[in-house]
Amino acid sequence: MKLATVLSFFLAAGVASGFSPASRSAVVSQLSMSTSTEAAPLTKGERIVRPQLPKVYVYDHCPFCVRVRLALGLKNVKHTLHFLANDDVDTPTALVGKKIAPIFEIPEDKLIMMESLGIIAKVDTDPRFGTTNIFAPASGRKDIKAWQKSVQTLLRTLQRPRYVATGLLPEFQQLDSRHAFIKNHQLPPYEKPEWKGDAENPGMDMDTKLKLYAEAMSADPAPLMEDLNARLVELDDMLFSEHYCSEGGLSLDDVDLWARLRSITIIKGVQWPTKLRAYMDNLSALGDVPLYDEMAL
Repeated sequence: MKLATVLSFFLAAGVASGFSPASRSAVVSQLSMSTSTEAAPLTKGERIVRPQLPKVYVYDHCPFCVRVRLALGLKNVKHTLHFLANDDVDTPTALVGKKIAPIFEIPEDKLIMMESLGIIAKVDTDPRFGTTNIFAPASGRKDIKAWQKSVQTLLRTLQRPRYVATGLLPEFQQLDSRHAFIKNHQLPPYEKPEWKGDAENPGMDMDTKLKLYAEAMSADPAPLMEDLNARLVELDDMLFSEHYCSEGGLSLDDVDLWARLRSITIIKGVQWPTKLRAYMDNLSALGDVPLYDEMAL
């Protein structure tokens, strides 16, 4: 993608609307039993439809928001999804006193709460939302945490420019929203104080930030892609099965890992190892959270 074209998009006001669900492997709610060496795949319970639907306020790209969406989907809880514009400060502030996502609301209880794992704990222990305790606690796997840390810079470089460049994510439908994200989210090798500024440093001017995002989108991704593909092979070896990342069945390990991996599908040309790709497709279908394959750049 040419630099001039990308830069013009970041500066232009109009974008395409809509949100394309990813193409996925067909996965039915009741999956066949696995081999004796692994836990049985999840069988979704009956659809839960409360008289007043719970509401979730999210950004589509946000992994913490995706945690909640995935958990609700796996529990088969119908809910109302509100995509917040990235520059919308008033809506979350009115709900919880600050700009943050996700936010979860149970209208019948007049309850509003934030923090993804707290929301999931609430839903998973409340019998009104189906079978309780379907998510085992996080195992504390150090190998997966170390892997996530090792790819942080790589993924920020590839993902962040693509979030705003697609023109399809609901939180970035207007120029102000895209600029708000670029203003607040640094690209490597810059650190947050260099980008946003602090008490002693005014930070980087907006024109420079726009240029850096455009340059990141127009750069040849081949070297970074080669590194990413190799890292995904490493992760594939850590995965317990195509249904769960850790031995013992569905857990908060899956909720966290899948939510973070989902954004990789916005990068065109990724070579997914077989087991890892099946894992992504299986939980996407069961959790009713689409991947980004069809809009990948």
